[in-house]
Amino acid sequence: MIDARLIDRIGRWIEQPAEAMGRDGPPPILGIAGSQGSGKSTLAKAVAERFGGASLSLDDVYLTKAERAAMAERVHPLFATRGPPGSHDVGLLNRLLDRLQTVGPDDLTPLPRFDKLADDRAAEADWPVVKGRPRFIVLEGWCLGATPQADTDLIAPINALEALQDVEGEWRRTVNTALDQPYARLRARLDALIFLKAPGFDVVLDWRCEQEAGLMGQDALSPERRAALAVFIQHYERLSRHMMKGGVEADLIVALDRERGVRSLEGGLGA
Repeated sequence: MIDARLIDRIGRWIEQPAEAMGRDGPPPILGIAGSQGSGKSTLAKAVAERFGGASLSLDDVYLTKAERAAMAERVHPLFATRGPPGSHDVGLLNRLLDRLQTVGPDDLTPLPRFDKLADDRAAEADWPVVKGRPRFIVLEGWCLGATPQADTDLIAPINALEALQDVEGEWRRTVNTALDQPYARLRARLDALIFLKAPGFDVVLDWRCEQEAGLMGQDALSPERRAALAVFIQHYERLSRHMMKGGVEADLIVALDRERGVRSLEGGLGA
């Protein structure tokens, strides 16, 4: 269930830049960040539907499976797995945002979609299409607004994945460098950013399992699949913990409990 206080605050924020821009101006962009399963997609879609905007996801511009395989050979094997900064086609996303901010009322804009079960970008024929220029754009993505870590914080591995598969730290340094370049420029495009803050990284596995079970139409996942996801989310752990400790440039921080209920709202968005 979406918290009414949060929706009201977002609504007040949307009215200000949308009215200032007018019908012919570029629509403002609202970002929503948060760990896996925190409710970003649900919130983004609810806001877009209620206030007349277009909803986009950073997940839908992951590099294709073939592109990630090439990056795994060229840079580091861990880039075969989608998720961390460096595994998205940020150029594609920026071109999409440019188009949505300038299209005419009758223009059609296809929105990329990524098939997580197939682990690859869907065929363009299956992409949904938006007509005209939206009133605003809401972009959700788990690492939006994340700040780079200090070099000294990258030295020690944070989990078994890093200890065994990133022994020299090349993967985590490359991810960190990406945060300081294309992802920082993407953050600069956002007119505001909301961060859905989990109570701790220990809840992320449960949330991620619930998310995948929903995608597969199941009540729960098998123990084997849960164990595989426990390994998968280690790719996200370092940056997730960093963001929870304050390593994110957010205008509104939404502190969640284990059931994704809103404990508090901190920041000036729409206040």
